Parts: sequence; C-alpha cells; structure tokens
Amino acid sequence: MTGIFYDTEELLMNRNEMIEELRKRDCRVIFKKANGEERDMTCTLQESALPNFAVDKNTDNKSVAYSDQVIRVIDVKSGEWRSFRVDSVISFS
Repeated sequence: MTGIFYDTEELLMNRNEMIEELRKRDCRVIFKKANGEERDMTCTLQESALPNFAVDKNTDNKSVAYSDQVIRVIDVKSGEWRSFRVDSVISFS
C-alpha cells in the first residue's frame, strides 16, 4: 500500500483528510474498538467498492448516518460496512 503513514505520536490527518484518502484508495487503519481491542483493517470508500445502490454519506451532515466523530467505510476483506471513531485511530496509511 502506498501513502503516508501516520502513527499515534503525530496523527496529522483530520476526519476530512482521511475520507479524501479513503475515496482514492484502500487504506490501512489501526484503531481501538469500543471494547478496548485493537483492530487492523484495510478499508476504502472508492466508488467501485461500494455495494450496489450504496452511498457514501460521510460528508452529508443531513444524513441520519452522518457523525462528525465516525467514519463509515467498506472493509475490503468482508465487503461490508464498518465504522471507526476518528479519535480512536492509532495509525492510518
């Protein structure tokens, strides 16, 4: 995978920058789940990976699915929607 690696010490990306990268390519995101476990996920928001008729609503603040604290993505391995809290991201590459 290409891209800039961000770790906990210097996570310089904000939510919108992460969404922009996810819309361009597959990204590796390591984050802490709500139960405290770490999750390492390859995910994307590329149009070609979205299920039929699905819409990326991460920037539509009028959508019921919108949260400025969470990013909804497609897990590349399962092909299903997953989400992570921006403040729980340990690394993004």
